[in-house]
Amino acid sequence: MPMPLRQSVRVASHIMTNKVRGKDKFPLIMELEPLFACNLKCAGCGKIQHPADVLKRRMPVEQAVAAVKECGAPMVSIAGGEPLMHPQIGELVDELVRMKKFVFLCTNALLIPKKLDKFTPSPYFAFTVHIDGLQERHDESVCKEGVFEEAVAAVKLIKERGFRVTTNTTFFNTDTPQTVIDVLNYLNDDLQVDEMMLSPGYAYDKAPDQEHFLGVQETRELFKKAFAGGNRKRWRLNHSPLFLDFLEGKADFGCTAWAIPSYSLFGWQRPCYLMSDGYAQTYQELLDETDWESYGRGRDPRCANCMAHCGYEPTAVFKTLGSLKESLRALREN
Repeated sequence: MPMPLRQSVRVASHIMTNKVRGKDKFPLIMELEPLFACNLKCAGCGKIQHPADVLKRRMPVEQAVAAVKECGAPMVSIAGGEPLMHPQIGELVDELVRMKKFVFLCTNALLIPKKLDKFTPSPYFAFTVHIDGLQERHDESVCKEGVFEEAVAAVKLIKERGFRVTTNTTFFNTDTPQTVIDVLNYLNDDLQVDEMMLSPGYAYDKAPDQEHFLGVQETRELFKKAFAGGNRKRWRLNHSPLFLDFLEGKADFGCTAWAIPSYSLFGWQRPCYLMSDGYAQTYQELLDETDWESYGRGRDPRCANCMAHCGYEPTAVFKTLGSLKESLRALREN
């Protein structure tokens, strides 16, 4: 878990401070969606299914910053849509970095060559490039040929310019342990990205392709085999050891989606960015008026096959810091 020390200390301090204050629900990382428009039409994403008038909207920087301040999370993941299509994305990132938030800009990387000059390298900022497999697999996932080559070129450019670069890879039931190994070996050893995040595909209702998402047992079997032979320890994975245990079926725990709240053009999304059960106007309203006990595997049928990081990674982090044994283990693996 190669999280930078500065970030690890901030997150741990944030958790302990809230615990001392007696808060049982608080955010770790905020998902910020300042637009839904995108320059790709990926089969596993439903964001561009919104009406044309919604796709034309762009969240003002002031509104986005106010939501980040209200939430209080130490980390912010800027997603969409494709955030590099936002005309003020550089200003937004600069403002959040000035606030000393750890900012991750999620992108398909196609606009990196045109937009990179809008950003300045900082220990508080990283690009998160979506790469869902090697060339054939990735291009199939994004429904467009040539995107893998452009993304790889963009990663190399980002690194040359002194930015931190992380990746996010979504896996589906068309993947095998070998395809997981192949792409992570490539990202880890050849591209040498700073960190890699794994996302088991979750079948949320707006996604055009509903046939290729992973079930719980499929996810566990996939990662158990992919992690074998020392791969898990060798790869620079941006996950807690307990969450990786969770992915391969060595541990199980409940969903804490309130710790990774999602704020978009519509407000604070209930209960997470993968489900749409209405929106709250404030983060506190989201916390107070959402029936959190009704969500999660074994509670809501829609959650039956979900093992997404937005629900289970924060639970793993909380359990890690609540156990001396797991805390020491996390330190060893960092």
